[in-house]
Amino acid sequence: MESRDALFEKLKKPWDVIVIGGGITGAGLLREAGRAGLRCLLLEQRDFGWGTSSRSGKLVHGGLRYLKQGQLKTTWHSVREREKLLREYDGLVEPVGFLIPTYGENRLAPLLLRAGLLTYDLIAMKRSRRCYRPMDAVRLAPALKTEGLKSGFWYRDARTDDARLVLRVIREGVRLGGTALNYARVEGLCRDRAGRVRGVAVRDVETGHTLEVMGQVVINATGVWADKVRAHVGKPERLRPLRGSHLAFPRWRFPLPLAVSCTHPEDGRAVYVFSWEDITLVGTTDLDHEYPLDDEPRITPREGSYLLEVVQRYFPSLNLSGNDVISTFSGVRPVVNTGRKDPSKESRDHVIWVDIGLVTVTGGKLTTFGLLARETLASARGWLPAAAGTPCSGRETAAGKDVPTLPGELGRPRRRRLMGRFSPDDAAALVREAGTGELEAVPGTGTLWAEMRWAARHEGVVHLDDLLMRRVRLGILAAGGGMQHLARLRNLVQPALGWDDSRWEDEAARYLNLWQEAYSPTLIN
Repeated sequence: MESRDALFEKLKKPWDVIVIGGGITGAGLLREAGRAGLRCLLLEQRDFGWGTSSRSGKLVHGGLRYLKQGQLKTTWHSVREREKLLREYDGLVEPVGFLIPTYGENRLAPLLLRAGLLTYDLIAMKRSRRCYRPMDAVRLAPALKTEGLKSGFWYRDARTDDARLVLRVIREGVRLGGTALNYARVEGLCRDRAGRVRGVAVRDVETGHTLEVMGQVVINATGVWADKVRAHVGKPERLRPLRGSHLAFPRWRFPLPLAVSCTHPEDGRAVYVFSWEDITLVGTTDLDHEYPLDDEPRITPREGSYLLEVVQRYFPSLNLSGNDVISTFSGVRPVVNTGRKDPSKESRDHVIWVDIGLVTVTGGKLTTFGLLARETLASARGWLPAAAGTPCSGRETAAGKDVPTLPGELGRPRRRRLMGRFSPDDAAALVREAGTGELEAVPGTGTLWAEMRWAARHEGVVHLDDLLMRRVRLGILAAGGGMQHLARLRNLVQPALGWDDSRWEDEAARYLNLWQEAYSPTLIN
């Protein structure tokens, strides 16, 4: 990416679309606007993906549980978008098998599951469902509790690195002519004499520099902060922030070759346990988030106990406890408030509101970000240039363009991973720039040292937590947040970031404090 000074200078020109919010929805808008030939600017008050989009459940799923709640529309869109993402982002969005074990408590459960999985397959237009006898199900998940096990239903869904997906989509949008700037806080809306929103007042969080930026339409894609932006045009609050928290276990301590959907004995909710990168994740919770939205969300001891109860109930032979957890994380979902007592009963459908030049999109799921972006731009069409095209799905790589190849000695899994997370062109450049030993993995993870140097040079890193929590996921994957690797990391990235020794020490202390306050396993005690 260009330097911050160069990017801030570009803000002075007029834009077709100004997007507020650099999560997955904003990233999708930047990409789809570029595909439509629109001049698009994305502004993010913190880091790209800082909010919900780096703290999701990491699943690109069709929403099987929403069928149970009668939300067929949500499931339909989710399944179709999942299939697109699997095609477009091979190596970043990956298929994963799910097992739903059934025990003797509910005789109707197998019938309902058969019906739900049949619907799932019909929407995807491919068969993936299977039903296993108890012993066959245990072969798929060897640590699974066998007592009372009646059957196991298997189906296919997908998983991803959510923060990398945000970065990949943003970089696609930039290649298509867009501009994206993090740590650029929108502090007000600009209006014309008729009262229509025509721009934003933005402040560079790092320098304090302010500027008014003008555009044809402003799109509010700020997720749980959407009510705060709409308040500038006098609109009431409509959202219900819901917190979802996760536990992370080291893979060696909690080996699991596939994902298992567990029914929590307390409330009947589905809690997912699955391998992700080099750890096993357990989540999520679904609670009203009653803390300031600008603070780092964190798990509570009650949530930790709730998730451990599932692990200990379904995988008793492993004798897992809170002492085995290496990290935690929590995200806050933007859900439209309909007043339901049970947070889990609120619809996950997205909504679009149009207010005199300000278009707001919120709700929805990680899986459906492309659909949200296309529908939002369609709703703003009346304010956009007549020559603007229609956004369409498709690979970033144009037909007939040569796709770079990576050295064979990397191995197929590693080549596929790099090309998925960074795009073929960026992956090839990353490998070319790698120094001696940098194509080796950080111990205990699949992350290459070269990924961190590349991110520091090219991916808009402003603070150390941008790098370790979102560009790579060392803060979740490594015990202690990866602090044991900081010495080598310093040699790799400090020169690329242009930091002196004092700045590095400040950033390291800042990162350690943040990790302890929002990601540490001690939070569940």
